[in-house]
This record gives sequence, C-alpha cells and structure tokens, in this order.
Amino acid sequence: MPGRLVILSTSHRVAPGLLTAGAWDELRAADLVAAPDDHPQVPYLAEAGVTCSVVPAEARRTPGELAGWLLARASDRTVVWVAGTGAGDELAEELARRLVEEDLDVEVEAVPGAYDLPGGRLLDLVAVMDRLRAECPWDRKQTHASLAPYLIEEAYETVDTIESGDLTALREELGDVLLQVMFHSRVASERTDGTGFTVDDVAAGIVDKMVRRHPHVFADATVSGADDVPATWHEIKAAERAAKHGADASALDGVPLGQPALQLAAALQHRAVRAGLPEDLLTADGDDLGARLFNLVAADGEHAETELRTTSRTFRDRFQQAEAASPKTAEEWRAAWPKD
Repeated sequence: MPGRLVILSTSHRVAPGLLTAGAWDELRAADLVAAPDDHPQVPYLAEAGVTCSVVPAEARRTPGELAGWLLARASDRTVVWVAGTGAGDELAEELARRLVEEDLDVEVEAVPGAYDLPGGRLLDLVAVMDRLRAECPWDRKQTHASLAPYLIEEAYETVDTIESGDLTALREELGDVLLQVMFHSRVASERTDGTGFTVDDVAAGIVDKMVRRHPHVFADATVSGADDVPATWHEIKAAERAAKHGADASALDGVPLGQPALQLAAALQHRAVRAGLPEDLLTADGDDLGARLFNLVAADGEHAETELRTTSRTFRDRFQQAEAASPKTAEEWRAAWPKD
C-alpha cells in the first residue's frame, strides 16, 4: 500500500484554529498528524479532537532530517505535517530528492491550510517594529519629535517618485511612509498617561472617518457624480470642526501651518472661499515679496506648489544638461544652456 504525505501550510497571520475545510478533512482522515512542539495550531487541533505527534527537535535540525523522519512514517499510511506558511523550499527539495534516490512509493501533496487575508503582512510589520523598539538602541531612543523630520522626508520622497513617473520605486517609498506610521504608533502605545494609542487605534480612527465622510457609500446619501463628492466631504468636515472647536470654530481651524508656503497660501485661500469669502478679497496687504507671492497664488495658484515643483524640476534638468559640457565662464554657460 503506497504512503501519502500531506504538507499542510498554515499562516501565523491568521488566528490559530482558522483552517480551510480541506485542511480539516485531511487532519481528521490522517493516520498520523505531526507538528513542531511550539506550533500555535497544536492546542486548537487538540480542542477539535485532532492529536498531534510532536516531532522531536533532533529530527528538525535540518530539512534533510525532517524529510527522512516524515517519509519513514508515511511509507504505508497517510501522514500530515503541520508546517508554517508555505511548505518550505528546502524541505520540498529534500523530499523530492529522497523520493527519487530511494525510489519510495509515497505520494507527497501540499495543501493550503490557511490563506493570508489582504493586509496580513501588516502584522509582520507590527512584529518587526515591536522587536526593533525592544532590541535596537537607536530605535528604542526615538520620540515623536525626533521622528518627525523622517516623516516629512519620506513623504517628499514619495511625492518625488510619483512626479518622476518612477512607479516601480513607489512601492518602496510608500513602505517607508508606512514605517513612520507604525513607528509613531509603537512609541505612542508605550505611554500610560492617557494619551497613548496603538496602530489599531490609528486604523480604527481612519476607518470611522472614511465611513463618516462617505455617506453615499456607507449610508443612504446620494451623489450625481464625482464632482459632488468634494462638496459633501467639505460639509462633513465643517460639521466635524464645529463639534470639535465649538460654536466659535473658524473655517481655517485645522489648516496645517507647517506645510510648504505656497501650498499653505492656497489651502487658506480655498478654505476661506468655501466659507463664503468673495474671491476679490483674497489679497494680502503690502508690496513685499510675501504679499506678492500670496496674491499671485490667489490670482492663478490653484496648484501653485505642484506647478512650481514642475518648473523647478525642469530647471534642474536644463542645468544638468548644460553642466555636462563643463562650462566655466558665463559665456560658456550661455552657450551650453538648452534653448527652448
């Protein structure tokens, strides 16, 4: 009678005990279920009436030793090995090698016991951040204030990647931004003065906000198209500001003053117009450079920050093109400067 070895992959990102129907069928029909002694599924399998044989540590020192232990017990019966996520390439290679070299009559099959849900790898990031905070001297000493410059830097690098069209690199840059969110959340989770929060609190807050600001998706409100969505969004934000700041809430409450100056000017102007200020009153007093820039944004600056960045990027490209000619004098620079 030929034997059968089932490699049952599980995931540490899914709560123990949550297995596929196919996995439970294999577990209950097996002649022997084997698992490492520290596998998180073992106690839950026991609760369901599935007894696991613990594979001794010496049989798990190498993929080769584990493959030999499993194949020896699957020579004439069905054995299920409860593995971690995936079957493990090295174990699979050892099993294949032994089956061929020893001419074993054992069928080996990989069965997925659990699937990661979308976002499951975020749990890995939580675990990595916890370990860094506990074991890395640099990570352990960081505070919200010390991390703030990195958040700004990573956000700008992400914008730069988008503007340059390098969408392949965008994934990495978004990961850097995500790390900052996770880092700040981890730092906050350590506080015991009532101001602490966890990354789950952060996620819960943004989920509640998105649901609240999209009543046309999550409630019974209706919109005629994409152009109606921003108006609804701003109405809800205004109501939130009033609830947060009271009857004396300003339409400009919540505009972050730390953003780039052109972007700040545009944000203040847009918020003021939405609050009812006539556009002809969007002027700054005086004739200094700041006033002229503010008025320029008001006149034609809906996307002033982006437009200036685009122009600056074009200037950089023109400079580097001329720079390649190694000009030294003003006349050489003028000769090398790209013509429109």
